[in-house]
Amino acid sequence: MHSDTDPKAALKALRHQRRESILRATAAVKTQRKTLTAIKERLAMGAATVPEIAEHTGMPTDRVLWFLATMKKYGQIVEDGKDGGYYRYTMASTHA
Repeated sequence: MHSDTDPKAALKALRHQRRESILRATAAVKTQRKTLTAIKERLAMGAATVPEIAEHTGMPTDRVLWFLATMKKYGQIVEDGKDGGYYRYTMASTHA
């Protein structure tokens, strides 16, 4: 099967066509990295609850909770007791 379309030109056209979605995805990844960094920086200071992390990072508690649930799922953090009605979380590498 032979195509008259130049493969390089086809790739260039595809990149141009998808430019906006690529830029949105890149921005989302950058935001997620910043969020994870902010949460990890707070947890490096010691165990913390969702409201404490939210206050420190300036993020809504639901967003912090979503990230903590994901981090817990992948073994990056662990629960470190309770403080009132909230679990305290710490980095898994610092938990003995």
